[in-house]
Amino acid sequence: MRFTTYYFIILFLFSIAFSQDIKVRKEVLQNGLTVLLYENKQAPTVACRLFYVTGSVHENPANAGLAHLLEHQLFKGTHKLKPDELWSAYQEAGGTDLNAFTSDLMTAYFVNLPRNKVELFLWLESDRMQNAVMREFYSERDVVMEERRMRYDDPPRGRYRETLRTMLYEAYPYRIPTIGWPSSIANLTQEQAEEHYKKYYKPRNAILVFAGDFSADSLLPKIEQYFGKIPAGESFPEIHLREPEQAGEKRLIVRRNDATPSIDIIFKTPKVEDSAVYALDIAEGVLNGRSGRLYKRLVEEEKLATSASASNSPNKAISTFSVSVFLRPEASPEKAEAIVWEELEKLKKELVNEREFQKVLNNAYASQLRGLTDMAGVATNLAWYEMFGSYNLYLNWAKALETVKREAVQNAASRYFTRSNAVVGWLVGN
Repeated sequence: MRFTTYYFIILFLFSIAFSQDIKVRKEVLQNGLTVLLYENKQAPTVACRLFYVTGSVHENPANAGLAHLLEHQLFKGTHKLKPDELWSAYQEAGGTDLNAFTSDLMTAYFVNLPRNKVELFLWLESDRMQNAVMREFYSERDVVMEERRMRYDDPPRGRYRETLRTMLYEAYPYRIPTIGWPSSIANLTQEQAEEHYKKYYKPRNAILVFAGDFSADSLLPKIEQYFGKIPAGESFPEIHLREPEQAGEKRLIVRRNDATPSIDIIFKTPKVEDSAVYALDIAEGVLNGRSGRLYKRLVEEEKLATSASASNSPNKAISTFSVSVFLRPEASPEKAEAIVWEELEKLKKELVNEREFQKVLNNAYASQLRGLTDMAGVATNLAWYEMFGSYNLYLNWAKALETVKREAVQNAASRYFTRSNAVVGWLVGN
């Protein structure tokens, strides 16, 4: 009884914290640019993010890697700026964490700036949106080829994980690697990059986010000043492909003497808006971490692994749930995999006990509250979930977990943790 009372007090305090702290202002300019503003005065800095909803999901095997190569090109300057001037402008203004990334769904450009330098971001990024120049395109393409070799082709786990991904997705373009295939990268042209940029690097496909110490009322007119007159651009064609039901269990065994032995089991799960995703988040909490069931069994009790983890990964259209185990050199992968399936079966046959269930919920609230102190993380998550459908998915995630029943966790495990829905990978020595 004392534990249950404490649990509800924690939930009540967390709910109050969320209602008081999270007030996001959303505006959409006439040209389609989505703007998200979160004021927080904890430090005199602002996390600035510009996301373009363009990634490998919008490509095909022939031009795979185009969005990623274009990300590189956007650091080559504009008609106004030479290649190094963008970096130096941000650095001289006190900018930190200046970088970019491309994913399957989005390309992001970001920097953290002092509060009195935010207008610099508006000036530089509105210029990049309109006036980028594809300098040194083919030499940069060689850089990407080398990046692929270093990150995917040479490391044992690189090609192994990439192959698992292509096995997981049969139809949906998540199967296309963000960095591209060696042959697709080698055949990308400057004309393709320029066409993609002119069509899609535009307000209609962009999400602009600021989180930190600023005034939304003062910043919005400046956003309109810099971005409001830029043409909307074209929308990406809707993706109508849907994953077919998997025919049966898929297995991959990769043998490399230089590999750290590991096991991966991946399941396809529903898109981010589906209520089952919240139940699967509870399942992750039960299995994951040093106090989780997988670590206790595989690392502490059986001494088969050095680490064992579970990950619920919500995504647009299709999500995934995965288990990863890094084995000790002489451990039996057969035995380790059998234990993973035993633990998954327990979730299907038995309700999670009340104490364990409540602990997971408390940890979820605590994790999200801690995350609210990191403005860079807040800004990125607001953009990411807005791309999913609404930034409120991020803000209300922990509250949604509160509505999950133990029976829902059992039902979700029974439905998705099946052999016929599994892609199993072993990375082992020869």
